Amino acid sequence: MPVLFKVEITPYAERDLEGIWDYIAQDNPGNAYTFILKIEEQIYSLEHSPERCPLIPENQILGTSYRHLIYGQYRTIFRISTDTIYILRIIHGARLLEELL
Repeated sequence: MPVLFKVEITPYAERDLEGIWDYIAQDNPGNAYTFILKIEEQIYSLEHSPERCPLIPENQILGTSYRHLIYGQYRTIFRISTDTIYILRIIHGARLLEELL
């Protein structure tokens, strides 16, 4: 039986999702809703084999072992604990994680 991880979304990541929704909803609330649902689907897919996602380049600077999942132009940054996936941030791909920490 495959191992399932618990997925925890941090308050920072929740605020990131709200900000993304607000930004997209300025032009089209329906698109914002659909986009956020797709990101959330991806996030919860991490319950199964989160190691499939690559390590982030900023790990060398930050001294971390974070991974990311990409949807459109957004990166979901997460870390794997023993049995839990912590969703840390959801940021635009052009932004560096270092400046947000």
